[in-house]
Amino acid sequence: MYNNSEIEQKIAEFLLQIKAIKLQPANPFTWASGWKSPIYCDNRVTLSHPTIRTYIRQKLSELIQEEFGSASVIAGVATAGIPQGALVAQELGLPFIYVRSKAKEHGTQSLIEGEINPGQRVVVIEDLISTGKSSLQAVKALRDAGYEVAGLVAIFSYGFDIATENFAEAKCRFVTLSNYAALIDYAAEHNFVQKSDVDLLNDWRRSPSDWGNQIEQNH
Repeated sequence: MYNNSEIEQKIAEFLLQIKAIKLQPANPFTWASGWKSPIYCDNRVTLSHPTIRTYIRQKLSELIQEEFGSASVIAGVATAGIPQGALVAQELGLPFIYVRSKAKEHGTQSLIEGEINPGQRVVVIEDLISTGKSSLQAVKALRDAGYEVAGLVAIFSYGFDIATENFAEAKCRFVTLSNYAALIDYAAEHNFVQKSDVDLLNDWRRSPSDWGNQIEQNH
């Protein structure tokens, strides 16, 4: 498994610096799922910062080569994985395709956009891993289309056990440039959060669906 603490910390620094990640343990966000969360992550913000965008493109490309060797095609997952995937495909000089969240309702009714040659070895690009379900839908679509999926790389993962379980069940390897544990370490050390909030932040990662109830009870 890929593990480079220097890169993990650098990505955490960048994401906090440009507010692509916001940490608000005292005033949590509400996700679409209804979960209360002390973190909000929008890695699309990185696209507006050329230096950070370039660093991520280069490190994702290196990660693919280190973890998966050669690939024939890069595939982005709609929507946030599309620009990151296109940048990586350009860096590696490879064809690029992307996977829609659902098939088009008109025209070709495509689920996968781009030139499809079954049997090619594809690496999937995501911006963020939460539970992994949407990412694995894309992996399934690619496999159903006849691709060999080498694995998936992403910028950031929340580090949920359920994501690890979902990827294992789907027999798909995934690696990320940074993760929630590295983020909290960096945030605490550089005063993005109070050190007294670290336990609260770590509790969320261990039990995200119940965390909101615990917060309400404590208040």
